Amino acid sequence: MFVRCPGRPDWGLGQVQSNIGGRVTVNFEHAGKQVIDSRYVTLLPDFSA
Repeated sequence: MFVRCPGRPDWGLGQVQSNIGGRVTVNFEHAGKQVIDSRYVTLLPDFSA
């Protein structure tokens, strides 16, 4: 699944690698691999990719 982080648009498009216990690992175009806590950050799906 491809997502964007609304609080960090500079990260670009990200591809979800895993979601374990609400910790989502995403590989972003301009920020690399980031681990996001989905309890605090909502990732927006991007269906254009």
